[in-house]
Amino acid sequence: MARGPKHHLKRLVAPKSWMLDKLGGVYAPRPSTGPHRLRECLPLVILLRNRLKYALTNTEVMKITMQRLIRVDGKIRTDRNFPTGFMDVVSIKKTGEHFRILYDVKGRFIAHRITDEEAKYKLCKVKKVSVGPKGVPFLVTSDGRTLRYPDPLVKVNDSILYDLEKSKMKDIIKFDSG
Repeated sequence: MARGPKHHLKRLVAPKSWMLDKLGGVYAPRPSTGPHRLRECLPLVILLRNRLKYALTNTEVMKITMQRLIRVDGKIRTDRNFPTGFMDVVSIKKTGEHFRILYDVKGRFIAHRITDEEAKYKLCKVKKVSVGPKGVPFLVTSDGRTLRYPDPLVKVNDSILYDLEKSKMKDIIKFDSG
């Protein structure tokens, strides 16, 4: 029996949204545990090396992250396998660039360049609304955030505009048809 979580991921089994070539080796970087599922995320190493071309190798990506130059949703991330997911804001301090992780029409991850103003917020889908201990209402979003005392108008499947600097909910976008 295996002890602990899996640490390997074969390249052919990796999600198609990563767009890895078949002949680039045997293994692919396995995302660490984090706010997004394995099939719904893009590790930082693939983003920096394959998409943005800031590094040529995995070792170069490690040197970039260990210099504390990469922020995901406003927090410095030194793990090169950290999972970035849909609507995450990736900021690079030295270049002053900000990217939002989105899907293209074929379901592949793209890094969309955004302005400094856009990098201050993100959209999160509400997955669960419940009441915790001592009657404290809370909600859980698609990226694993738990917000206490939300607006009572927020329901499941709504989206919220989340301020990354203040860690507060700014606005509600209701789930409607059309």
